[in-house]
Amino acid sequence: MGGFEGHLYPGLSLFFYGLYHARLVSRALICNYPVQYLPRHPWSKGRWARLRQIHYVGLVKILSACILVVQELHNIHGQFVLISKIYHQRNFLYRKQWQHLTLYMTFFLSGCVDVVSQNVLPQRCAALEQGAQALGMFLFLPLMVSHMQDSEGVELQSHILLTQAIFLLALVVIAELWAPDMLQLWVMKAFFYMMTGSWLIQIGFMLYKPISGYKWMDDDKNNIIFVTTFFCWHVASIAILMIWVYGFSFLWYCYIC
Repeated sequence: MGGFEGHLYPGLSLFFYGLYHARLVSRALICNYPVQYLPRHPWSKGRWARLRQIHYVGLVKILSACILVVQELHNIHGQFVLISKIYHQRNFLYRKQWQHLTLYMTFFLSGCVDVVSQNVLPQRCAALEQGAQALGMFLFLPLMVSHMQDSEGVELQSHILLTQAIFLLALVVIAELWAPDMLQLWVMKAFFYMMTGSWLIQIGFMLYKPISGYKWMDDDKNNIIFVTTFFCWHVASIAILMIWVYGFSFLWYCYIC
């Protein structure tokens, strides 16, 4: 996820996916519905009947993963190879780019599983979807830990905080395999998805487009302390956003819809 766009686009994808889960869990709490997708009854009339029954979340995942892959490949200059052969040496090239593509492929796989489970199988297999999601988070964590090896200063501190959020998100999605309908886990999952996405976007601004117009100084401890403080503000902001989503959902389902 190098460069500003490399942080912005994945961050937006994770943030909106978390926002979608926040809406799902809010609906479940207010309407006493299952937190999973509601089954859609067949439409009896209209040429768009089948189209209206399709669940689009998996398709959006696939589209997002494809856009991220194209964006990553567009920023690579030169021959994109895995291992170069120079005399008798074997060098692993573009290691961070390969990490990014591996991560995007897990999102693509999760989207394919969602599409098959929700639109192809005669009966939806939610356990299969959650397993693919847990696999993606399980791979996301070691990739992020390895990603920090060449970092220092503000970049290192911001990515350590990001890794903490990813670790907690991985714990939640793995626990969800044994308790798929526990609303508390869905609340935490929505929270950490939005937290991870928003902080990834913030990292892009801090490292590549700082508001002050000046680059952060890695040798200034005040900058590193402020990064940690700003992360705490992010946590509080996402919690407030969760409350706002619940309040809007309450008005929508109880008074408007």
